[in-house]
Formats: sequence, structure tokens, C-alpha cells
Amino acid sequence: MKRYLIERDIPGVGSLDAEQLQSTAKAGNEAITELAGKVQWEQSFVVADKTFCVFRADGEDSLKAHAKLSGFPITKITEVSAIIDPMSAP
Repeated sequence: MKRYLIERDIPGVGSLDAEQLQSTAKAGNEAITELAGKVQWEQSFVVADKTFCVFRADGEDSLKAHAKLSGFPITKITEVSAIIDPMSAP
């Protein structure tokens, strides 16, 4: 599976409380269950009016299916070509 960054424009998402964010996560998990191994959600970063999500998927069509099932539209899909971090330096 490839890794993707998913950008979602969701006005006000950064003001949701913990219970509302849990409900959002539940909807995402239910969609993943329905897609049976085609999509894996790693994590999401929530800011004022957007989320930036890290997913693994077998392709963009599965990500779009997840968005439709979960009710969270995708603004932009970007395939990750490499990952670096502080440990990547010699």
C-alpha cells in the first residue's frame, strides 16, 4: 500500500471538542471497516478549518470511497514519495 497525505477543508473543525472529534474518528473507522483492507488511517492533524490526514491505501479510488462513506470530503490527495526525519541525517 502507498502512503498519502489527505487535505480536507472542514470549516470550524479546529473548534470541535474531544467528544465531537471522537465521533469523527468513529465515522472514519466505520468506513475503513467497510473497505476491508483497502485503506488504513495512520493519524490526522486538526487545525482551524482543515485536517491533514495520513493514510495508507491501495489507490486514490479507495481514499475517495472512504471520504464518501465517512462523510468527510477530500480537498487534495498527495502521494508520499519518501519520509525523512532527524534520524535521516548522518
